[in-house]
Amino acid sequence: MRLSITLLFLFMTNLLSAQNSKLTFDQKKVEYLYHFAYECIDQEYPNKTGHVLGDDSYLEPPRVMHPAFYGCFDWHSSVHGHWTLVKILTEFPDFEHRDEIIKKLKNNITAENILKEVAYFDDEHNNTYERTYGWAWLLKLDEALREWDDPVALELQANLSPLVNLLSGKFGEFLDKLIYPIRIGEHSNIAFGMSFAYDWAKKYNTALATKIERKAREYYSSDCDCPLTWEPGGFDFLSPCLQEASIMLKILPQKEFKQWLKTFLPKFEKHPDKFLEIAKVTDRSDGKLAHLDGLNFSRAWCLFEMGYALNNQKLVDFADTHFNYSFEKMDSGEYAGAHWLASFATYALEKSHNK
Repeated sequence: MRLSITLLFLFMTNLLSAQNSKLTFDQKKVEYLYHFAYECIDQEYPNKTGHVLGDDSYLEPPRVMHPAFYGCFDWHSSVHGHWTLVKILTEFPDFEHRDEIIKKLKNNITAENILKEVAYFDDEHNNTYERTYGWAWLLKLDEALREWDDPVALELQANLSPLVNLLSGKFGEFLDKLIYPIRIGEHSNIAFGMSFAYDWAKKYNTALATKIERKAREYYSSDCDCPLTWEPGGFDFLSPCLQEASIMLKILPQKEFKQWLKTFLPKFEKHPDKFLEIAKVTDRSDGKLAHLDGLNFSRAWCLFEMGYALNNQKLVDFADTHFNYSFEKMDSGEYAGAHWLASFATYALEKSHNK
């Protein structure tokens, strides 16, 4: 009897141990992270607009084209910079810089500014702007505002909603037309876009959620032997293989996902470090090479998701290793990474807890 109790205790201990990352989303990390987003969401230059000119009248500064999201070097980084600040205030409602953060959020996400953003996305020359990476982050920002229990969030979310409605509609329309999945390790990776959009849609837009489920099955159900050892590409900030696993984890029943994963990533669960090595950055002043720090963070959140779903401590520990490698290197003084990496680190920290 005593032996049985001991074995049960050991089993439960092992079970619980596979539910924990060593990372903590604490005050020290918040103090380190917040300033990256706070300082850049209203920093207009340098700026990479990605803008298509229809004629001379299109030659306008970023703050005019995008009065809500003109900072942080590019539109999508500005969006996820705003998301980072919202998440920080959600997790730490008494954060000492709360008032200053709210002031900036309210200055940018006004009803007037958002309507100008909507007009931009309706322009004939720019109606696919930020497809689908920026669209997905905009939905993630809306999700965060809806989950932030604060009167300010209600105001900001109401202001943002016309753009959310437009881009969620565009997302569905694009999936209807996209026959083949986009598998690269940068912005247009469709598994990433669908994964973030699905998080939002399953709560707020059933039709889009159903479409994402159907398209993910169409794109990925027959995939096998994903070439993890080919990763990373030199400019990757997303793992094509792990992002695909992430969306399939979300849309498949657990039993079906486990079977699919064994075909898609054979033996990866048992020996993840044999398939992937930590991505190393040789020059953080080079924006493309700096992507690889982001890859470590995005890999981390995918590994956390799979580790917790599969009760696999090896995957959780490997996620910690990826996160820790790049976290302390974010404050390198190079804007090439500083304008966006806090968002990826914050999302990885959010995923580090088994919720």
